[in-house]
Amino acid sequence: MKDLKYVFYIGGSPEEVWKALISPEGTKQIYCGSVIRSTFQVGDLLEYIGPGADGDETVHVYGNVLEHVPNQVLRFTHFAGKSYTKDDKQEFESRISYLLEPVGACTKLTFIHDQWQKGDPLYENTDAAWWMILSNTKTLVETGKTLDLE
Repeated sequence: MKDLKYVFYIGGSPEEVWKALISPEGTKQIYCGSVIRSTFQVGDLLEYIGPGADGDETVHVYGNVLEHVPNQVLRFTHFAGKSYTKDDKQEFESRISYLLEPVGACTKLTFIHDQWQKGDPLYENTDAAWWMILSNTKTLVETGKTLDLE
């Protein structure tokens, strides 16, 4: 499976992009009501929690923080939440990286979802979903609103 890599140039500072990606008010808008719960300490748990198949506290994604440098890097392991893997006993691990760097008055956001395991059943849907999430991030930072995707 090939790595999923996307690069977006966003009309906002790294701090503004970081806030959209990390803060509860940002993630709720970008990720359909989900927030990140984590201490952001290396090795600690990171979860995306929000409305879903298991109610308002559905764990959509979880993993462990691998790297956290505010306004620059967030890297963590990625597992699908239990409501997505009920029929599949095997857990598939991959890795997510958000890399931010200033470019003039903009921010270059490089997103990489890599280290996929062979046979991961979520790969195809994940590829499609990231385009929407990252486009939503760009729109939120630049306009203060998100895309109407429903």
